[in-house]
Amino acid sequence: MKHEDDSGSIKFYVKKFLLENQERFRGKKIVDFPAGNGITTRIIRDIEATALPFDLFPEYFTVEGMECLPADAEKGIPLPDGSADALICQEGMEHFQDQLTVLKDFNRVLKPGGTLLITTPNYSNLRAKLSYLFSENERFLTFMPPNEKDSIWMKTGDDSGRIYFGHIFLTGILKLRLLAMLSGFRIVKIHATRTSSTCMILFPFIFPWIYLVNRIALNKNLRKVIASGDYETGKIYREIFKLATRPTCLVDKHLMVEFEKVAGTREVADRLTGKNSEFGLT
Repeated sequence: MKHEDDSGSIKFYVKKFLLENQERFRGKKIVDFPAGNGITTRIIRDIEATALPFDLFPEYFTVEGMECLPADAEKGIPLPDGSADALICQEGMEHFQDQLTVLKDFNRVLKPGGTLLITTPNYSNLRAKLSYLFSENERFLTFMPPNEKDSIWMKTGDDSGRIYFGHIFLTGILKLRLLAMLSGFRIVKIHATRTSSTCMILFPFIFPWIYLVNRIALNKNLRKVIASGDYETGKIYREIFKLATRPTCLVDKHLMVEFEKVAGTREVADRLTGKNSEFGLT
């Protein structure tokens, strides 16, 4: 297991984030979910914030003097509405089968303006894109594609029926952005993590094509929405283009995205507009 001070570990970057924001988080309540063995919980405590650790398997938590409470992502974190200032979801999203439901619960738990920090293996980087092209796999030549043997990481033999899935639900930056937006969050910052040497080698050869393809799609769709006067949609398309062609998202091993809660989930739902006419509805 990589140590939290090893720059090859995502824990290194989460620790760096917490230390850099120590004054901002001092005295605040920070949820650590999934908490795992408690490395991040301990750092939260060390920066003089109140750590609230939860995990599907709390028995693996090892921080002395602290208790990790059980929580199932699909059922929600057992905390009152608006009770936390920040929430760290470190290497959890790729294991959650209903990511939208989970993000909506994160929104419920956080106060208005609260911080959500998500880290997850980067399914937007160049190696992942090629791996999916060749084998629908996280890493071709290394792992087999998701399957019922390798993708069940932990399972209890008792009546609780707890199952900890492997990397079945990997996501890239564009899907993560959309799910977060639908849950009332906006991206504040995409933090750099360790770069992949494979991605760096591929970058000069593949990036021009990625830029060109996304630029053509952007221009085609901008012409449609601008002609109709829909400048809000044009703004969204430009944001998506920037994310799709962002070098950090194409070469880093992990996504580490800082979000801010800007609306409640009901408020977001009320703002959404559908293409009802295309389905024969008015």
